[in-house]
Amino acid sequence: MAKQRIIFMGTPDYAEAILQKIIDTDGMEVVAVYTQPDKPVGRKKIMTPPVVKTLALEKGIDIYQPNRLRDDEVVNELLKIECDYIVVAAYGQILPREILNHAPCINLHASILPAYRGASPIQQSLLNGDNKTGVTAMLMDVGLDTGDILKIDEIEIPKDMVVGELFDKLTEVASTLTIDVLQNFDNFTPIKQDDTKATHCAKITKKDGLVIFDDAINFFNKYRAYTPWPGIYLESGLKLKKISMGSEKRSLNSGQIILIEKDYIEVSCNIGSIKIYTVQPQSKKEMSVIAYINGKRLSVEDYLS
Repeated sequence: MAKQRIIFMGTPDYAEAILQKIIDTDGMEVVAVYTQPDKPVGRKKIMTPPVVKTLALEKGIDIYQPNRLRDDEVVNELLKIECDYIVVAAYGQILPREILNHAPCINLHASILPAYRGASPIQQSLLNGDNKTGVTAMLMDVGLDTGDILKIDEIEIPKDMVVGELFDKLTEVASTLTIDVLQNFDNFTPIKQDDTKATHCAKITKKDGLVIFDDAINFFNKYRAYTPWPGIYLESGLKLKKISMGSEKRSLNSGQIILIEKDYIEVSCNIGSIKIYTVQPQSKKEMSVIAYINGKRLSVEDYLS
């Protein structure tokens, strides 16, 4: 029996894990990998390849890194590659219609569509305090995450789960779901999304990490969604590196230190409170919050800023 020929498109760790799963599965052959161009990283601006490219190089798979997938010469080059499916996972570019018509294009989106179409669905589920999320396998169309749904696999989100843990869990789900859909493609009936229920999430920027002591639950959800990047920080620039929930319901003076313990302080919000364990002042290393408040000579009833 002939192997399924697959063009894979993806860029970050999420995509790398899915690509690895396809490579490891009998009956499948990745005939080409499309990923974003190498980018300068770090203070020395060292040109660094996407992890997907590194894996493809190790496996001897042909690699393409177009700046614009829509360019005619790029499209024509891809159309010359015979394939049964195109699998897309966090690639970072919109597929033009000519490519969508070349073979069934299957996208693995880390949300329960039509919720959280867009660039940051994992973070958005944490920001909203959702108790479940999932991965949607869909047939791509010209819209952004608007294609017909093939299958959704759901998981629960524990209240204290942070983005890195949720990312790892959804990556496992997406990898397994990819193989299921490829192996059983003809058994699925595509279902149109209900656009009236669609929500969207934007690309995260550094400024999103700014927090104020308003609602403790919202504050903690930002920490869950934005740690380690962009991290959460106060208007003064003080980064809050490790925190946990305090009280959820009490209404208190926003930003006031209400308790000092051996390894943490508790700070009031307009609703509830937050426990803070470690912080990082601007241009300094991470330190215990106790060392920080001692250096600032702060005590109970003073305000953290």
